[in-house]
Amino acid sequence: MKIDTNLPRPVREIEHFEIPMPDGTKLAARIWMPEDAEARPVPAILEYIPYRKNDKTLERDHARAPWLAGQGYAYVRLDLRGTGESEGLMLDEYLPIELQDGCDAIAWIAEQAWCDGGVGIVGISWGGFNGLQLAALRPPALKAVVSICSTDDRYADDVHYMGGALLCDQLSWASVMFGINTLPPDPAHVGEAWRGMWEERLDKSGLWLDTWLQHQTRDDFWKHGSVCEDISDIEVPVYAVSGWADGYCRAVFRLVETLKSPAKGIVGPWSHKYPHLGAPGPAIDWLTEETRWWDQWMKGVDTGITDEPALCVYLQDHAKPAGFYDHRDGQWITEPTWPSPNVARTRFALGADGGLGGAEAEEGAKLTLSSPLWVGAHAGKWCSYANIGDQPGDQRREDAGSLVFETGPLDAPAHLVGDPSLTLTFEVDKPIAQVAARLMDVAPDGAATRVSYGVLNLTHRDSHEHPAELVPGETYTVTIPMKHVAQTFRAGHRIRLGLSTSYFPIIWPAPEPVTLTVLPAQSQLDLPLSEAPTPCATEFGKPRAAEPLDLEFDVEPHSGWSVHEDRETGRVTVETRDHEGAAHIVPHGLHHSADVRERYSILPDDPLSAEGQVTWVHEMSREDWSIRTVTETRLTCDATHFHIEARLRAWEGDREVRDHRWNRSIPRVLG
Repeated sequence: MKIDTNLPRPVREIEHFEIPMPDGTKLAARIWMPEDAEARPVPAILEYIPYRKNDKTLERDHARAPWLAGQGYAYVRLDLRGTGESEGLMLDEYLPIELQDGCDAIAWIAEQAWCDGGVGIVGISWGGFNGLQLAALRPPALKAVVSICSTDDRYADDVHYMGGALLCDQLSWASVMFGINTLPPDPAHVGEAWRGMWEERLDKSGLWLDTWLQHQTRDDFWKHGSVCEDISDIEVPVYAVSGWADGYCRAVFRLVETLKSPAKGIVGPWSHKYPHLGAPGPAIDWLTEETRWWDQWMKGVDTGITDEPALCVYLQDHAKPAGFYDHRDGQWITEPTWPSPNVARTRFALGADGGLGGAEAEEGAKLTLSSPLWVGAHAGKWCSYANIGDQPGDQRREDAGSLVFETGPLDAPAHLVGDPSLTLTFEVDKPIAQVAARLMDVAPDGAATRVSYGVLNLTHRDSHEHPAELVPGETYTVTIPMKHVAQTFRAGHRIRLGLSTSYFPIIWPAPEPVTLTVLPAQSQLDLPLSEAPTPCATEFGKPRAAEPLDLEFDVEPHSGWSVHEDRETGRVTVETRDHEGAAHIVPHGLHHSADVRERYSILPDDPLSAEGQVTWVHEMSREDWSIRTVTETRLTCDATHFHIEARLRAWEGDREVRDHRWNRSIPRVLG
């Protein structure tokens, strides 16, 4: 990455600043702005997230924010109420108080002498979510949004549920926040108040997994903050960004399609990361592209960005199956709108002989399937963070427990651009069932790379709001949407569809083993194909940023992933580790470390044997001060309930100050 030290305007940094809320609560900010901003006011860019501006995101912020400030913006990195050095408590995602604080912060920023009155909001993940949510509330000073790796639909397209099925990433994500919520403010900024603030967080932040599992259908809990409920509420321009390996790529297409305000979208090969840090590569000079957006809408500069196609996506070439990629070969292409006039949906019939796209099956043909529960062990993660192992491995192992349909070798390349979907007509023998559909690129040597997939809790076949049991033996037809993707299938390769009745640990299994009977004559795969993709005229340069943060690592960041099988019991276990590193932040002397281990396991024929466990260890210290916290969460089930066991322990120095335990049982709702 190119490091820019000669910025157009010299920048000053305010390490800690408190923004007052109307109720007296003070929110902590770090601000970068041109040195002369008070004499020459500038637009402001707000990033509003819970991930601790003083440590967890500082390395990323330090490379990003000064660069944008040097282009003539004030960059305000604000911690949510109850996080970092901000006062108060954070009790869940996107609560009304969070959004009200955001509106009040925007109004406060707009009134400062260094701000020209205009504010934009940017964020990845949480900050992408609340950026859209704040835009829907229409604070007067908000002029534009950049929303990265986010969603407009908190139920159907978030880390909690997919196709009405419980995502195991919900356990993972709840555990992330369980750990972060145990961390104190930095005494260097809040003084002796740190201990009282810390103890309040330890005692009152709660067990979010318990809350989320009490909402297993699309109820008002999830509708809150889902801007798709009335997309017309958003009137400012939105730039939506994601990557194919990210969990949130589908929202980019919906936002470009549904927003009435100016909208632009870009999807790269990336995981859950900013595009200038994009992995798999190629990463791009995102900060220049982002600045073009801000300049257009906040400075009134004609950057030409509004004359460009609405959507730019990375058309990936074939890649061998691997759990991790440094780089994906391909090319940037554009679509003028979405849906695109350049993309046509093509029907592929399912053959009773396992063929795909050939002769249709005879009426009355039936194929049955009951997958072993290890199907999914090589699926990677719902949302990749570009860690080793978190993308799907060779799908031949998954196909061995699946119902498979396959084309012959392709005569010419096929360019898939958009959202594949499967129309499936079926019968089942149990009242609760699920299905996973995987789309694969099969190379001439037989290696199978997953290109896209979708899952559906079949009790949600008509509604995520009002699911209904299945009647064994009755015939149903459903549509299973798959993730959007842009992928070239080379000539000589085959397209494969794989179906399974489980997909753990992507989704939690149904309570009983299920036999699914597929009626292939009444089923079909629809692929959005582009005959002649249009190359992107914009050439994205190499990534660049401001000077990196000065860090000294005791433990370098590292990750790992393994799949084990107990040959005596057949239990399959997926284990992951992600150590964020143990680092000393040289400029202000704080040492911090974070390490997580996740474990998911299941017996091949017993869905009630499923279990997930996540343990986070956090440490923070200065010369005369240290804290350590350990959070553990375990999720299991029986036929009627989910069971949570959780524990939080915290130490100040060698003294244990808290040991909290939770045991919760939540009824299963047709899942």
